[in-house]
Amino acid sequence: MKKLTILPIASDLTGSHNFNQLSDLVKDLEWNTLEYSNWSESYPYKPQVRFKIGYTQKALLLQFDVAEEQLRGNYAEVNQNVWEDSCVELFVSFDDRQHYYNIEFNLIGTGLIGYGTPDKSTRNRLSAAEIETVQAFSMIERHSGTDRRWSMIQVIPLAVFKFNDTSDLKGKKIHGNFYKCGDNLKNPHFLSWNKVDNPTPNFHLPQFFGELIFG
Repeated sequence: MKKLTILPIASDLTGSHNFNQLSDLVKDLEWNTLEYSNWSESYPYKPQVRFKIGYTQKALLLQFDVAEEQLRGNYAEVNQNVWEDSCVELFVSFDDRQHYYNIEFNLIGTGLIGYGTPDKSTRNRLSAAEIETVQAFSMIERHSGTDRRWSMIQVIPLAVFKFNDTSDLKGKKIHGNFYKCGDNLKNPHFLSWNKVDNPTPNFHLPQFFGELIFG
């Protein structure tokens, strides 16, 4: 199991922000790679993906940096099938992987957030109003070459994790995984930070979450 320390960021995140301001806030955090191309025999294409994550008293700050051959952002309404687009995801559990949140955003900032157990019949989506409290800032680089590069910074209010106590995160150990997918891209792919050992594509397997510690 991989382990990652989420470091604090000295900001209260009050007021409005833009991509560059948030990028400056997380500039000293360490990049981590999505090194596992799960199910590579069936889905051999592997884009380059890395992420960094920090936290304040009020929010998580999560940045993804992606280089891939095709960009797709077809879904514009919350809780639509964003995993079919160019999509980055955080799955996180605060109760030792009994329940977990899946936070999924496509490259144009459309979000989907669910909560429950791995049994899909127990899972529910958060409301559109709750999901829209997550701020998503995207930057897309257009240049010649085979890969297109895009980056996203998400400000995820701790209030999103409404079924858990997030009032004092320092020193707390939780579990989670980070993903990149694109089910309806010309070359579908399923990348993860912590390896998912399952015969078919499935990110909803908390037994393969890594360990996250709030520093």
